[in-house]
Amino acid sequence: MTAVVELPRSTATVREVAPRRWLAFSAVITASVMDLLDSTVMNVAAPAIRADLGGSYASLQWMAAGYTMALAVLLLVGGRLGDLVGRKQALLIGVAGFTVTSFLCGLAVSPEMLIAARVAQGAFAAVMLPQGFGLARDLFEPGERAKAFGFFGPVMGLSAVIGPIVGGTLLDADLLGTGWRAIFLVNIPVGIFTFAIAAKYLPNTKPTAGRVSLDVPGLLIAGAGLVALVYPLVQGHELGWPVWSKALLVASVPLLAGFGVYQSRRRRGGVTPLVEPRLLRSRAYLSGVFFAVVFFGAMAGTFVLGMFLQVGLGYTPIHASLAMAPWAFGALIGSAVSGMTMQKYGRKLLHVGLALMAVGLTGLYAVLTLTGLDVGHWDLVVPNLIGGAGMGMVFVPLFDIILSGVRDEEVGSATGLLGSLEQVGIALGIAVIGTIFMGKVSHATPATRAAAALDGTQTALLATLAAILLAFTAGYLLPKTARVGTEH
Repeated sequence: MTAVVELPRSTATVREVAPRRWLAFSAVITASVMDLLDSTVMNVAAPAIRADLGGSYASLQWMAAGYTMALAVLLLVGGRLGDLVGRKQALLIGVAGFTVTSFLCGLAVSPEMLIAARVAQGAFAAVMLPQGFGLARDLFEPGERAKAFGFFGPVMGLSAVIGPIVGGTLLDADLLGTGWRAIFLVNIPVGIFTFAIAAKYLPNTKPTAGRVSLDVPGLLIAGAGLVALVYPLVQGHELGWPVWSKALLVASVPLLAGFGVYQSRRRRGGVTPLVEPRLLRSRAYLSGVFFAVVFFGAMAGTFVLGMFLQVGLGYTPIHASLAMAPWAFGALIGSAVSGMTMQKYGRKLLHVGLALMAVGLTGLYAVLTLTGLDVGHWDLVVPNLIGGAGMGMVFVPLFDIILSGVRDEEVGSATGLLGSLEQVGIALGIAVIGTIFMGKVSHATPATRAAAALDGTQTALLATLAAILLAFTAGYLLPKTARVGTEH
């Protein structure tokens, strides 16, 4: 979820693309859907992948965290790349790379190969995704633009609902003996369709390289700081927290602080930074950044519940997906409600949504406590609906509220950083909350694995509730109203 900022229209006029503008826009939509599906597919596929390729539970975490980490780091420059080569060309590069790396994921013969391919997938997604909103502005006149952006919310919500179900269906169907590989190989026809439509119908946009430069040193510093932060969180527990893992965590602090200092020097030197330094001195914005990281990290709780259903209860992928569908349906409802009311209620929606998430997660904890390993999927429906509705209610207005106090000329930089940290939050959540779950399961015997998975899930739910409480408190530091004039 990202706020949309005003971007200059391209030299291609609406008149040139008007007859096929909705067909052209479908390429933007399908590109976003491919990213959404692949960012969540590990929830369903992880047990099947481990059974086939082997590897540790930490490897499973890296298959998810590697994608989000690459996306997080490179989103900082993905939008700038569109300015250098043109938004259409950047989208084509991203879609082509995403399709090829999906094929490589499907061919993986080891956990290491799959992790590497997933990292590459995330890198090309970071090139592909930032171009969508600018291309939509090139395609539509202002009167039609709101309708076009209005498709994003329902389509993304529907993808969240049916994505895990489709993934589970592909796993169970075992098409042509491909097993879990089908969830990646299905991107190939979708990617080819997206590339063909984009190449033929999207307007050509002129690069603006004379005004924009890529901050490669800044990207390397930020990337090093993020890897130093996340890598030991994923690997540390399995390796017994060696000295180097603790040293990396400590090193991440000066690296990320050095990134901020370097950005200030670039701005003083008159060179475009990745992040506008004034944002790093804004209490409201920094509070919003903290809120976003904690909130998206808390969303990893759904990853743990999906793992429990398969690892602990022996659900098939499709059964686990259907059991989790009420959470996604709830998110769709919550998103619709907050989308219609966010200008009126602003920050209050965040607190209501977090409260509903807490109620839903508390309900899940209570159900697991009362039923134990005898829990059925119908026992999970109501708490999943409530928790999902709360998540959706926070998800839609969050960026606009955080950006409320940001100057117009800084919105692009602020949005890019928030989009990047959204992915960091997800990666950190998977690393921290996932480690809690995996730490219980990895040391269990086959006879005690189900009980260990139940214990790990309940502990992870408590950690998620603590994160929600932290976000609820931080929410009072955010602006009270949503930004006026942003579009979705």
